[in-house]
Amino acid sequence: MSTREKTITEFMIEEQRRFPEATGDFTALLNYVRLACKRISFIVGRGVLAGAHGSADIDNIQGETQMKLDVISNDIFLRTSEYGGHLAGMVSEELEDPYQIPPEYPLGKYLLAFDPLDGSSNIDINAPVGSIFSVLKAPRGPQPPTVEDFLQPGSKQLCAGYAIYGATTMLVLTVGRGVHGFTLDRGFGEFILTHPNMTIPAEANEFAINASNERFWEPPVKRYVAECLAGHGGVRGKDFNMRWIASLVAEVHRILIRGGLFMYPEDTKDPSKAGRLRLLYEANPMAMLVEQAGGAVSTGRNRILDLTPTHLHQRVPLILGCKAEVERIERYHWEHEQGLDRIYSSPLFKERSLFIQS
Repeated sequence: MSTREKTITEFMIEEQRRFPEATGDFTALLNYVRLACKRISFIVGRGVLAGAHGSADIDNIQGETQMKLDVISNDIFLRTSEYGGHLAGMVSEELEDPYQIPPEYPLGKYLLAFDPLDGSSNIDINAPVGSIFSVLKAPRGPQPPTVEDFLQPGSKQLCAGYAIYGATTMLVLTVGRGVHGFTLDRGFGEFILTHPNMTIPAEANEFAINASNERFWEPPVKRYVAECLAGHGGVRGKDFNMRWIASLVAEVHRILIRGGLFMYPEDTKDPSKAGRLRLLYEANPMAMLVEQAGGAVSTGRNRILDLTPTHLHQRVPLILGCKAEVERIERYHWEHEQGLDRIYSSPLFKERSLFIQS
């Protein structure tokens, strides 16, 4: 390691020194999160050699089949973070209720919400996966948390971040002062600041959406996608590329690096679910990161960070990325609700689709 390279620990200590009243608890908590991500990276990196591929043959609270690495990663987050004395409790995608800190450990003043292994369906094909986390202040201080303690709007987050386990492992985080990326130096065993002050490019020429759900999309989403597909000769006057990785971490990472738009919009596929992604530990942390990087995040109608969760595993539609593109989709939703988009209905919604031109 070069003497000029800054580790994530050094970065956090510098941030802590900006606040004379800081006790170091927050820095210590992030150090445990960093350690959890490093441990998960090691197991993911061993692949099938770790004996952790395939299904665990059980479903989580979401009704989704857990992969073995889902269970292992969840346990790593819990065991790594519980004993430091900085947390009052935790919430995980894999657990129905808040995780209570064991009585032998002291309680702290923070709450941790996380998705231990986002995109785990990609594990067996060796595609990118990641971990997502969010830190909140425990509203009642160091005592066992209730469900209501976690139901805070995303604007209350103190920190948000993710780790991506790909060709390299990176940890990307914000503490409310920009977005910074750290790459794991496997030889040195530490995360090194490699991407300071990450910003989303103002112009977008890529969008990501699961095209197999086209028949379930709302008209404003169909309108937006159709305009992108029309390319240079259409109303947008330029060509777009379409992407889909099936990993929120990988999608957001691509946008932070080279711009674009990600959409998992509300649709009619399952009327019981307003969206697919979880607000507390997926949408909220990604929204904080994207906004800190100069982008925007919305349900299509409302800013994500303004939403107050109603339950731990609440799902929401999620549209994020280049600010101008998110604002365009919000405008399309408003025009549709006002009945102002009828001019687009026939050519865009009825006679053409992603794959058929009439």
